[in-house]
Amino acid sequence: MKPKAAEEAVPCSAPRSLMESLLEQSFSLRAQVKETCTACQKTVYPMERLVADKLIFHNSCFCCKHCHTKLSLGSYAALHGEFYCKPHFQQLFKSKGNYDEGFGRKQHKELWAHKEVDSGTKTA
Repeated sequence: MKPKAAEEAVPCSAPRSLMESLLEQSFSLRAQVKETCTACQKTVYPMERLVADKLIFHNSCFCCKHCHTKLSLGSYAALHGEFYCKPHFQQLFKSKGNYDEGFGRKQHKELWAHKEVDSGTKTA
């Protein structure tokens, strides 16, 4: 008596045309999911795909916002969704210690001051 698992197993000798159609379907499903580059909005193919901070780029589109130098995953710094080479990131932001000014955002110390005023009026 054969075990039940052996009876239910699909034979390897499936018709060639069936195997080919299954492969074609799997490849066609992958081809339908087109990823677009965050920078240029064009289709990104697997060989030229780069992902940084969960955003997809072409290798050639992943550039510093300030000097447009091509970046790599080991040579960039990101702030508020913008990408910079490490030297320009330090020049523009890190040396000043201010990551919000220049982006139209309030400085953190101003946000804390508003919270202190709000909490002071609630307790009084």
